[in-house]
Amino acid sequence: MLNVLDLAKLLIERPSITPDDAGCQELIGNHLGSLGFELEFLQFGEVTNLWASKGNEGPLFVFAGHTDVVPPGDLQDWANDPFIPTVVDGFLYGRGAADMKSSLAAMVVATEQFLSEQSTSTEKSNYRIGFLITSDEEGAGIEGTKKVIETLQGRGTKIDYCIIGEPSSVNSVGDTVKIGRRGSLSARLKVIGSLGHVAYPHLASNPIIKALPALNKIADISWDEGNESFPPSSFQISNINAGTGANNVIPGNMVVDFNIRFSTELTANEIKSKIEALLTSAAINYEIDWQLSGNPFLTENTNLREVVANSIFAVTGLTTDQSTSGGTSDGRFIAPAGAEVVELGPCNTSIHKVDECVRISDLDKLTSIYKNILENIS
Repeated sequence: MLNVLDLAKLLIERPSITPDDAGCQELIGNHLGSLGFELEFLQFGEVTNLWASKGNEGPLFVFAGHTDVVPPGDLQDWANDPFIPTVVDGFLYGRGAADMKSSLAAMVVATEQFLSEQSTSTEKSNYRIGFLITSDEEGAGIEGTKKVIETLQGRGTKIDYCIIGEPSSVNSVGDTVKIGRRGSLSARLKVIGSLGHVAYPHLASNPIIKALPALNKIADISWDEGNESFPPSSFQISNINAGTGANNVIPGNMVVDFNIRFSTELTANEIKSKIEALLTSAAINYEIDWQLSGNPFLTENTNLREVVANSIFAVTGLTTDQSTSGGTSDGRFIAPAGAEVVELGPCNTSIHKVDECVRISDLDKLTSIYKNILENIS
């Protein structure tokens, strides 16, 4: 039977920087194939995806995750090579240790343990099991989970329950799960002015001076008060670019990047309309390019949330915090297809950082939680 630490190490040593899978899915597929899963590798552009399924009847329960990792940065900043899995003082170090190769290892091992017990049990499970794994979560997300879900929907395959292995925990494994995520709407605003000499402003049009009052008004908008599941929606400017570099030239254009993280109290179209109306009323000459990364989603207090909370308590004794905080995840593609989605993984304190790591003891806990969920979902 597989050892979760050994499998996590084998995954970490594969340098699967987005969108390169580097053989991770083949490794996972080999293990799942030996358990009787039907495997389908879906290649979209440079992105590798694995869809694996077992069973023919009942609800479909899916483990979802990604094999791709972010670049490690300067290797000299790491205590050890980020793609040589290293155990020190009870921690497993390496790029992807927390985000999220350990989760993938725990999912596979938990499934093997569960199916092994099922083979001798008189009470058989009445649902199907699937794995949806991509190498495009840390990247654009266009050719990954989104494309796989579209493919499954085209076949009439509906996911009922989904556990995503994103690192959701804060201090102890299972202390926090994600039951939804805010929507994310970004925009690149180009304010069009007219280049000129600062000594002759009447012969030019300064886009900075023109746009600042309107941007101030947008920043001051109280979008909503949130609700019991989501904090209030928020607006942030991330970049402003203008000017030629000379201090005596009025710039011809200004480009502003901003993002709104929004709750279920708003829609993307409502946000767009409000901002565009404000810009138009300010008599600003502008162009705007919107990009919706994902709408907000929320798994209501139904079967999966209860099973996950009970499984965490059974293994760890913790009463989990069910949260919608943080950024986006591939849940934004899975939930709209009708699935109940919960994100449950290891602690997230080291993700995307130098010397990324996970507690080795958490690997066994996470495996046991996943197995307990398999035993109790229906």
